[in-house]
Amino acid sequence: MRTRIQLTLLLAITIVAAGACRKTVTNQNTNSAATPAADVVGGGAAQSGEKFSFRGAIANLSIEMSLLRDGERLTGTYFYPRIGKNIALQGSVDSGGNVDLRESDETGKETGVFKGKWKSNDTGFAEIEGKWSRPDGSKETDFSVTQQPLEFTADVRVMPKVIRENNKDAKYTVEAEYPQLEGDVRFDKFNAAARGLITKDVAAFKTAETASADEELDVPAETQTSSLNIGYEIRFATDDLISVEFTEGSYSRGAAHGNSVTEALNYDVKNSKRLALADLFNPKSNYLDVISTYCMKDLRAQAQRQKDSMLLEDQIESGAGPNADNYRAWTITRKGLWITFDPYQVAAYAAGPQHVLVPYSTLKSIIKPDGPIGNLAG
Repeated sequence: MRTRIQLTLLLAITIVAAGACRKTVTNQNTNSAATPAADVVGGGAAQSGEKFSFRGAIANLSIEMSLLRDGERLTGTYFYPRIGKNIALQGSVDSGGNVDLRESDETGKETGVFKGKWKSNDTGFAEIEGKWSRPDGSKETDFSVTQQPLEFTADVRVMPKVIRENNKDAKYTVEAEYPQLEGDVRFDKFNAAARGLITKDVAAFKTAETASADEELDVPAETQTSSLNIGYEIRFATDDLISVEFTEGSYSRGAAHGNSVTEALNYDVKNSKRLALADLFNPKSNYLDVISTYCMKDLRAQAQRQKDSMLLEDQIESGAGPNADNYRAWTITRKGLWITFDPYQVAAYAAGPQHVLVPYSTLKSIIKPDGPIGNLAG
């Protein structure tokens, strides 16, 4: 009799434990799905446990932030790539999109406050902008983070790698970030491509600066050090296709101001190759003419909308014309091709880079149906 009772109790415990395990797995699968923020921007209630991956900066310090949004409740972590240590976050987002996030250390002591606005950007993903401060309101500074469109089926983590150097003899500084995907060997070749692209650019900068280090320049002390700063933004990331935009800001000793150049890495994971713009379109199609026509029209419309626009017609004609060099800085998004025009290309330097999103509806007739973005244009 005692043995029968023991077996019955053991069976009941096993059933309860199995049910708990199934419940845990179900919740994890629900929480891992990332939905474009356009569905929840403006304070609308998100699906329970919706996960968002953000990257951005507090002042000039890069940060990576992961948030779980359950209605108005927000929980998660963030870290500085140069340190790599997670900092706990807990707070809320109200019906107006107002965000209040409190950070805390390992002991639970509150160490900082994020107050900002949850909104949507041009590509339909979430942004949070506002002020970070100490709990007492001191040390207030700007922060901004943008949702990264990560759609991996596996548990993949994007880890920024940082190259940092301060060479006093050669009079230059370097701070460069590039993404590495951890958790799935399928992305090893992408990792190598991203690492190779940035390390090559860093090496070229260092070689040029070392060669000119002995040149004596009669310039103020604050302009005697050259610098290279590289950051990135992921525009699209699935198991098969990854698109990353790198912004390379540089300053040469004695120059009146710095400059920035955009590099793009569009990578076909299945075929282990870096994509060229022509790879997206049918052979012999007039894709440059189609893209250029749309971009020039859009840039002119931007110029009319902006009261103090620095977009110039002659620069639009030359910098956005159907020339392959004009369209080397392109990336893939869920809605269309994101084209970046560097400073001086279509506008005055002070206007900074200019952007146009070319929708797939404009390109549908010339996109290669079985090509890298064929399923996006369908």
